[in-house]
Amino acid sequence: MKAIVIGATGATGKELVDLLLEDTQVESVTIFARKKLSINHSKLNVIQIDFNKPNEWDTLVKGDVLFCCLGTTLKVAGNKDAQWKVDHDYQLWFAQAAKINKVPCCVLVSALGASSRSSVFYSRMKGELEDAIDKLNFGKFLVFQPPLLLREHTDRTMEIVGAKVIGFFNALGLLKSQQPLATKDLAKAMLFAAEKTPVGNHIFKGQAIRQLLNNN
Repeated sequence: MKAIVIGATGATGKELVDLLLEDTQVESVTIFARKKLSINHSKLNVIQIDFNKPNEWDTLVKGDVLFCCLGTTLKVAGNKDAQWKVDHDYQLWFAQAAKINKVPCCVLVSALGASSRSSVFYSRMKGELEDAIDKLNFGKFLVFQPPLLLREHTDRTMEIVGAKVIGFFNALGLLKSQQPLATKDLAKAMLFAAEKTPVGNHIFKGQAIRQLLNNN
């Protein structure tokens, strides 16, 4: 398998790249990133790009599966328009390029509650992205809508507080479907699904993601 990854510097993306490089079924890993990365590996190819200039990189998006792990926060982006460009536009442009270049599979990290009909900005943004990529008609389109993600050394206050609150309810036997998930486990599930899931469109939420891990 020849893998393509965007968002490789994020928490999930980093874990995924490590797994891809270790996997004997993976022939090569091509990463598109804004900055040079310190990773060195015989299977790794890092392409430094300007995401805002797809005409300079769209012909390079070639392989067997595109993993879309790109994302930012409203705080980091600065405003909703900037966040939309990163979370929606950049990933859609890559998916469009992959489709044109006959990449058969796209794996997208979305969000729980994603819906183009949502009144919540973040959920609507993710839902509209799902719908737009769905219309490209990949042979295999895998959407992951994980619960709260546990990232190592996170400084995101809402994630820390949210994990503690959900953990409290989990201890009482409640909200099991929303049990937080480690980014490494999400990456494992994504790779397993890309390799083993049959063609077609599939959406994986909390319990379905954990089932992939159990089958791994």
